[in-house]
Amino acid sequence: MPPAPPPSPASPSPLVPHEAASAYGGGTLPSPTPHTHAELTALLGLLTAARPRIGTVVVGHSRDAASRASAAAFVAAWSAAERTVLGVVDWPETAASWLRPAKRFAAWEPDAWVVAAAPLGWAQMSRRLRRNTTWDPARTYGFAALGDSRLPALAGAAALQGMRGVTADGGVWTIDRGWLVRHLPPPASDTP
Repeated sequence: MPPAPPPSPASPSPLVPHEAASAYGGGTLPSPTPHTHAELTALLGLLTAARPRIGTVVVGHSRDAASRASAAAFVAAWSAAERTVLGVVDWPETAASWLRPAKRFAAWEPDAWVVAAAPLGWAQMSRRLRRNTTWDPARTYGFAALGDSRLPALAGAAALQGMRGVTADGGVWTIDRGWLVRHLPPPASDTP
């Protein structure tokens, strides 16, 4: 009797493979640092300048102290401008699947999502979001910690297409076709 055929492969996991995380510096990716005033100001400016107008957001963050503080500062500033925060969702840096926080993060229909997180955890979360929800990276904005050129490689080129964010000095970054492109901050004005 011939041997039984091998079982059909299950659909690939949305998790970043361990080898890829290691190859892209999974253990050496920088931890988020406290946000700067220029960073928060630039992020608020990026969102308020967007067209169509952004009025509602969902904020997500990893559980480290800097990401929590950045998310809280954004929520306070956005709310002070009489705009709406539909929800705040957090997630761990390591998890078995990220399915539960991904579903919570994508449960609302905001105009935009705002993310303060460590790169590896966000790569894991975004892969799960792309696979199991209607989340749109082109409507997602991130703090400076996510402006790491290794992030698109970890998440997959298409997983973050169109995501934008800011740098600590007030510049802007975008993810386009798997590349993280940084734009310089506007020059300081000489007029008072």
